Amino acid sequence: MATFLYRLGRLAFRRRRLATLLWILVLAGLGFGAVSTSGSASDSFTIPGSQSQRALDLLGKEFPQASASGATARVVFETADGKKLTSGSAKSEVDTLVADLKKAPQVANVSDPYTAGAVSKDGTIAYTQVTFKVAQSDVSDAAKDALHEVAGAGDKAGLTVSMGGNAVKEKTSSGAAELIGIAVAAVALVITFGSLAAAGLPLLTALFGVGMAMLSITLATHLWNLSSSAPTLALMLGLAVAIDYALFIVSRYRNELADGHDPEEAAGRALGTAGSAVVFAGLTVIIALVGLSVIGIQMMTDIGLSAAFAVAVAVLIALTLLPAMLGFVGPRITRGRLKTEKMKKLERGEGEATGVRWARFVTRNPVRMLAVSVVGLLALAVPALSLETAMPDDSVAAPKSSARVAYDTVTKGFGAGYNGPLTVVVDARDSSDAKGAAADAVTLLGKMADVATVSPAQFNSSGDVALIRAVPKSSPNGQQTIDLVSDIRDQGSAYTKDTGADMMVTGTTALNIDVSAKLSDALVPYLMVVVGLALVLLLLVFRSVLVPLKAALGFLLSLAATLGVVVAVFQWGWFAGALGVDQTSPIVSVLPIFLVGVVFGLAMDYEVFLVTRMREAYVHGAEPTEAVIAGFKHSARVVTAAAIIMISVFGGFLLDDVALIKSIGLGLASAVLFDAFVVRMTLVPAVMTLLGRRAWSLPKWLDRVLPDVDVEGEKLQHALAERQDTDDEDVVRQEPLTPASPGRS
Repeated sequence: MATFLYRLGRLAFRRRRLATLLWILVLAGLGFGAVSTSGSASDSFTIPGSQSQRALDLLGKEFPQASASGATARVVFETADGKKLTSGSAKSEVDTLVADLKKAPQVANVSDPYTAGAVSKDGTIAYTQVTFKVAQSDVSDAAKDALHEVAGAGDKAGLTVSMGGNAVKEKTSSGAAELIGIAVAAVALVITFGSLAAAGLPLLTALFGVGMAMLSITLATHLWNLSSSAPTLALMLGLAVAIDYALFIVSRYRNELADGHDPEEAAGRALGTAGSAVVFAGLTVIIALVGLSVIGIQMMTDIGLSAAFAVAVAVLIALTLLPAMLGFVGPRITRGRLKTEKMKKLERGEGEATGVRWARFVTRNPVRMLAVSVVGLLALAVPALSLETAMPDDSVAAPKSSARVAYDTVTKGFGAGYNGPLTVVVDARDSSDAKGAAADAVTLLGKMADVATVSPAQFNSSGDVALIRAVPKSSPNGQQTIDLVSDIRDQGSAYTKDTGADMMVTGTTALNIDVSAKLSDALVPYLMVVVGLALVLLLLVFRSVLVPLKAALGFLLSLAATLGVVVAVFQWGWFAGALGVDQTSPIVSVLPIFLVGVVFGLAMDYEVFLVTRMREAYVHGAEPTEAVIAGFKHSARVVTAAAIIMISVFGGFLLDDVALIKSIGLGLASAVLFDAFVVRMTLVPAVMTLLGRRAWSLPKWLDRVLPDVDVEGEKLQHALAERQDTDDEDVVRQEPLTPASPGRS
């Protein structure tokens, strides 16, 4: 590995114009393809095999006119002056607006508020449910414009019109987050290197790589309906890791130049050592992200594969385009007018860096520092014991947004349950009395404590499948509604035995409940699979049993503390106002399992970058404790800068209006903070000091079985040393003897 990357680095450096041109052509091709095609994004979920999905599929077959899988919109009307919507000009205006909605493109059905019981008791609030012929991802701009035109017409008539539902969801821009992350990254890079050239290269190549990844994902939407969250999360991760990977290679390149190597040789050596660490660090992130696809939920697959692709592009850019850029900069990358006096002294070999002093302090007090780290992380993890998860709905939409206003207005006029009615499907195709079975289902539902209203059964054309709407008293994400869905399903067996029919619950609320349950059930198995695969990878990297185990345990502490912080902020409301969190709510169901994958990958990044330098020092003869200090000497400053950059990029996403993106931003920023500064910079050196030589031990039988991937470049160093010795001998042989001076014998 190291030898191959060494040759690749020298080749890219030497053929820098060709390498750069090829990447520019690829970027241009992707850009042309992205602007020439159109794709779509979706927030919908499908869970093959679940009861809600089976019922939804049955509705699509037996009630095609209902467009059960089509996009939906809820248009809510409210009088601004307290007038009644049940008579006079207000009623006429509502009737006109409903008629206009029926004429809108792609609309399948529009309910009449006055015949569907969708007018509040005081007559000031009404709503209509709009169902589209197409799925959310296929709703056209013309159809969305028609909805907004109706809202505008209602506002002009003196009504307050708001809209919710998946058909009217708008894409949110997180441009400010990227700008903040890039700005902080630039400052951190300048402080780290004291050079604009050295700071600019990681940013330039990172932006290039992220641009390629985002254009590729945009192009992919022409073939697949990707989740709307996939591009944002791919951008978030791609930008962070791309800067980090370039940062480590540039730092190593500068070190090699300082050791006296010519620029091309320095580029090869930088890629052969730091590049190897980048490859395996990237692989751990990719493994964790691709693993999200085994859960069986399309949204998680989209998120995982998109983000994994962005990370893979970042690795490729770091291994090919970056050394080409180094060829253009050459030795000028070591020069900088922004270096502090302390940096200049360190370059002259005077004094010790802060990271080295910290490493010496930790290695002198390993037990105390280990105890403080573990206790602190466990204390932060306490709120995670109260973790509650749910899928997001309009109740957590951006404040004052139309969707949020619509949700709050319906709650005020009817009750929270009307925002998430349950669709109960009675499959009586095997029953002798379909109408009787449907009537029994209506009676059964009406007797349940948390059911507010039950609509009469509607039958398909064959009269053997019925559709019943049951409205809960509690909110869609409330525990009472979750219990209600469970109770209906629990009574399904007895109902089938008595009637011969099958009773199933579906609809958006039930589907979200099933998604949350599936994600919760998949969390532990996914954690085991990802950690297991990554442990094997780390075993190959470090050729040690204890180092990978220590890395995994440190990750679990970081994860627990991160979940504790997320629960404290989003569920308990601690510091919610300061962080721009509008209201407390259960944690978005996808967040814990997403954090497992991403945080593990990022944690292993720092593990690989930091511990690889420790192992490199150890295999070259350093004592275990001195190897730990050597690792900090070469990597602490760069790891610190990388962590600050990642925290800035992720923290910037707290500015996003989407609850999922906001919570992921806080979660990832917290995870990097804990893992980089508490686990990797404190707990790891403490444990490595206590383990001593045992940290690097490997059973002989396992040593024979495992392939030697040479991440630290030991074989490369030997090969280069032998080549240097051979070159020196050739020089000596070719050097002519100096003639003796006159008068000397």
